[in-house]
This record gives sequence, structure tokens and C-alpha cells, in this order.
Amino acid sequence: MFQTFQATTSPEQGPPRLKALREALEKEGLDAFIVPRADAHQGEYVADRDARLSWLTGFTGSAGFCVVLQDIAGVFVDGRYRVQVKEQVDTSYFTPVHWPETKPEDWLKEKLTSGKVAFDPWLFTKLQIDEITEGLKGTDITLVPTANFVDAIWEDQPAAPAGKVEAYPIELSGKRSPDKRQEIAEKLRDKGHTAAILTLPDSICWLLNIRGTDIPRIPIVQCFAVIHADARVDLFIEQTRVDHLGPDPAITVKPPDSFADAIAQLNGPVRVGAGSAPLAVTQILQQAEVEIAYAMDPCILRKACKNETEISGTKQAHIRDAQAMVRFLAWLDAQTPGTFTEIDVATSLEGFRAQTNALRDVSFETISGAGPNGAVVHYRVTDDTNRTVEDGDLMLVDSGGQYVDGTTDITRTIPIGQPTEEQKKCFTLVLQGMIAISQARFPRGVAGRDLDALARAPLWRHGLDYDHGTGHGVGTYLSVHEGPQRLSRMSEVPLKEGMILSNEPGYYREGAFGIRIENLIVVQQAAKLGDNRDQLSFETITWVPIDRRLIATDMLAPHERDWINAYHAEIANKISVEGAAKDWLEAATAPL
Repeated sequence: MFQTFQATTSPEQGPPRLKALREALEKEGLDAFIVPRADAHQGEYVADRDARLSWLTGFTGSAGFCVVLQDIAGVFVDGRYRVQVKEQVDTSYFTPVHWPETKPEDWLKEKLTSGKVAFDPWLFTKLQIDEITEGLKGTDITLVPTANFVDAIWEDQPAAPAGKVEAYPIELSGKRSPDKRQEIAEKLRDKGHTAAILTLPDSICWLLNIRGTDIPRIPIVQCFAVIHADARVDLFIEQTRVDHLGPDPAITVKPPDSFADAIAQLNGPVRVGAGSAPLAVTQILQQAEVEIAYAMDPCILRKACKNETEISGTKQAHIRDAQAMVRFLAWLDAQTPGTFTEIDVATSLEGFRAQTNALRDVSFETISGAGPNGAVVHYRVTDDTNRTVEDGDLMLVDSGGQYVDGTTDITRTIPIGQPTEEQKKCFTLVLQGMIAISQARFPRGVAGRDLDALARAPLWRHGLDYDHGTGHGVGTYLSVHEGPQRLSRMSEVPLKEGMILSNEPGYYREGAFGIRIENLIVVQQAAKLGDNRDQLSFETITWVPIDRRLIATDMLAPHERDWINAYHAEIANKISVEGAAKDWLEAATAPL
């Protein structure tokens, strides 16, 4: 098993750690300290060593931060985690704060009249600190870059990850690393940049065609790099981790602790991602008087727009994953309510994926939530929270696999027993939003923010909504959450061919049930229609039935019914299984 179900934190651990942190701040004459979820690479998923937010507070969500003052500690979380945070932190000591509705600078102005707010510049980007600084203008509150005070009090802090690096072959990447480097170098030269500092591990892994095991579930290598305008690369990583890959005359391996000195020796203008690189990088360059050119990491968009080989591999991974999902769903339908648990569901699903003999890891901890636990958007079942799945529950299962040729992410909501009319109504509204995205055609230049409302409109008409984005980018045997593409009101990045995104509207009723339906989609050139305008559309690449028992067919428009029937017919044509799973699939894909 890749997953375990032990609780990694508990609320009672937080108060003594909070006390120790406050004592350390008081000793240094500081009034507050900001503890982010992020590490120096600004990753959503962090190594155990960098899990400072969860170690201090008990909150294990993938986004958020804590602002610690002497008399209050605010834990800032978005809509995905507002149920979860109340269960994981001691609310006598930590106060949940709705973010981004409440910004940290505004909260600080409410809680402090003056003071020094400390932060670790390796864990924040320039844009993040600029925004807080701007919001504090006109006050006597100042931000102070310091060493990390959580590290100072964390006596048994784990060591940094140090797994070996593996090559990612051309048969899967679709392009040689030297060719990628030349493309990026040409882009730098066109902009007049002498070099670009790369701090995002998935960018470096894409550029160099490497993968690793530094973060569970995400096959990345934690390191920094500099790519020069002549296509040379300085890679800051322990030599022993890459010795077996053989030499590359264009890549110079340097010790990780030499990174700061090395970038201080660069000749500018040096490209730095103001929204991705640690602020510390800017500080080092400014102190060395190296000219900085702020611009997006040059690998991000190229990585996001998958080539034909990557898309083909991802599709094959989805066929394989769908076969495992169909076997799992057939197994789930055969279980007797009250005789199995959320953990049984998660372990069974991982077992079916493992039977493919191709699973490298799950792509994230399976969200296996029954009844009220399904309303916790990013619920992680543990031995302490494990719930028996009962008749009348909705079972929300959000899961994925890491295969060497692709990364999958799929959510299905399954009724245990006979669903209620209210459950069917809410499910159908979510389904209508998912279909709207699936069928969307849009002009080139449209961004995720322009499409997000399509998924919400059916819910909005009934006074309902969900507090998360509609979709995120997905990598190719890399991060299951990949930027910069998103289906979200906050996303201004135009969608382009080859981008893979999730399509996952939902609805959550706290204390009762959760609903989410998720497929992965690929941006493609749309077939010409009308006056032949240049338009894009989505190709669905997830091939798993949507539960017909939850669909209120009388709510569907003809085009929606047609889409579901066509989708299920395609699944029946693509997915081959045997025995009881074959019988289950035939019934599950029957026309409405």
C-alpha cells in the first residue's frame, strides 16, 4: 500500500508548540510570525521536513498559513478546508480565518496597532510580500525577514529528502532535454535575459527529463537550477543523487548550499519569477547588484502545453486507470451497506490500481468520504475518523494514479442504497455544470476565469454553489496540480492546445453529504463551424461511468442527455473488463 491511514497530527500538539514559538519571538523582540504551507519551491505538496504549518497547528490542508501573535493565532484557509480546519486544530488556541476573503494585511491591522511581523523570505514570493507590504502602508506595522522560528523550535525536524534521480525517456517525454534547453535559451535571448533562475521542481524535471521521489505522490526532484542564455544549466543538487545518470557537458552539478553564492555572481538581467521564486532570491540578487528581469518561469507554459507523445501516454494511462476504476465500482456495488468502511474503499481502489502492474504511486491521498465526511472537500480518512458506510450515504471518492506515462485524477459520487430526491437533484445540477464545461467552445485567448461560471450556473439558479475552483492543471507523470492553467475565477492565463485540466464542479452540505464529479479534459483546436472562427474546445480523456442512479433525468435538457449517452457509449467501446465487472459496466453504460 502506498497510503497509510494514521493521523499525522492531533489538535493537542499545537498549544505547547505555539507557546514555544511565542517565547522565541518575544526573546527577539518580534510581535508576530507568519507560517506558510509552502516550502522554498512554493510547492502545494511538501516534504515532511517542510510541513511547518501542520506541525505547528495540526492543519494538514494543501493551502493556507498561520499568523502568530502573542494573543491570537489565525489559521487562514480557503473554502475547501473550512470544515476540516475546525476538526484538526485546537480552536481554543488557533482561530480559523476565512481566506482570501480576509487578507493577512487587513487581519494584522485589526489585531495590531504597531509591531514587527517576521517571515522567512525563503518561503514567500516577492509578489506575496509586496501585497502584504502594500496593505500595511500607513501603519506602524512592518514586515521583517528573519530566520525560520519554527525550525528553531522543531527539535526532531526530519532531514531533507535525498532520493536518487531517474531519467525520463524520450519515448515518454516526446522531446529531448537538449532541445528543450535550446528552446528556453532562445526565449531568454529574445528577451535580452542572460539567465533564468528556476526554483519550481516540476519545471526543472520537465526541462531536464528527470523524475524523483522527494515528495510522496509527486515524482519530482527538489532542487534549484539556473539556465543560461547559451543553454547551459547549473543544477544545485547533491552529486551522488545524479552520478548514475552520466555526464552531460551542458549541465554542471553544484552543491545545494552554493546556490546563493552562485546566483550572486550572475551577470544580469536575470529572469526571476516574482510569483514563484522565493523572495530570498530577489534579496540575494539585489544585494549583489545583479539586474533582475521579473517574468514568469520560462518553462511553465511549455510544460503545460503537452506534446503529442505526452497526450498519447496520458490517454493510455487513463484507459488503464478506467479499467481499475470500473472493477472497483463493480466491487463497491456488490458490498452490503454497514459491512465496510471508508478505509476499505480506499484500500480496495488502490488494490485494483496496483493490479494493473503499472502503478508507480497514487497521485494523492484518496479522498474517501461517506455521508457527512463527503462534505469535507479534501477529506483524508484516518484510523480515527474512519466511518462505516451505511445505507442512504453518498460515497464521494476522489483519487488518482501516477503511471510512468501519465497522471490521473477522477472523482465519482456513488449512492449507497436508494438516493433521496434531494440528493438526485443536487447531483444532477453538478452534472449539468460538468457537461457545460465538457461541451464548451470558446475563442482563442479565453482564460479559465471566463469559463468557470458555466459549471456553476445550474447550481446558482437554485441558490447553491461550491467553494473551490472548477478545475486545475495536471502534469504528465508530475504534479497532479499543475499551473498555470486553471478553471477558476482567479485564473487569467489563456487556455492553449495541449493543456490538461480537471473538470470537477461539486456541492457540499455540511453534516450531510458531498457531491463531486470529475473528469480530465485536454484543450484542443475546435472543429470549424459557422464562419470558421478560431476556437478551442475540450476533449474528455477520463472514461468511467457516471452513476445513473443519481441522475434526475427529467431535469436534463436533450443535449445533456445526449452527451451522457454518448459518453457512456464511448466508455463501453473503450474499456474492456471481464466477469462481474463486465456485467456491471454494461448496466452502468446503458442509455438513459
